[in-house]
Amino acid sequence: MAIWDKVRQGIDKAGKAAQDIVDEGKLRIDAYRARELADKAAEALGYAVFRAMDSGHELETSARERLVAALREREMEAKRLEAELELAKASGEGMHPGGASAAGSPPPPPAAPTPPPAAPPSAPPPTTPGEGFSGE
Repeated sequence: MAIWDKVRQGIDKAGKAAQDIVDEGKLRIDAYRARELADKAAEALGYAVFRAMDSGHELETSARERLVAALREREMEAKRLEAELELAKASGEGMHPGGASAAGSPPPPPAAPTPPPAAPPSAPPPTTPGEGFSGE
């Protein structure tokens, strides 16, 4: 029966390696999504500042503070996940082809992403109809 024990150990080892690769892939996706949310928050802040300046006004303090806080929060989450990914890639114990580590536990689940901030209510749309761009 020793052969079956070796087969079982090999299957367990392969399963663990596959799980580590899947976990790293999930972490990569979470970091990418967090970075996208941070970029969207920066874009919202930029549009709000531009719209206010374009209309000859200052961006309202409450709107500016809300947009900056949202950007800070999303930027911190993106940096945390990117650092976690780098740590997972840099851990030298039991690295597999593809970069996943065989040692250690899977990373904790990321915090649920929050939607990007809305533009301040006094801001006009970024484009006028007929400019060839639909959407935001």
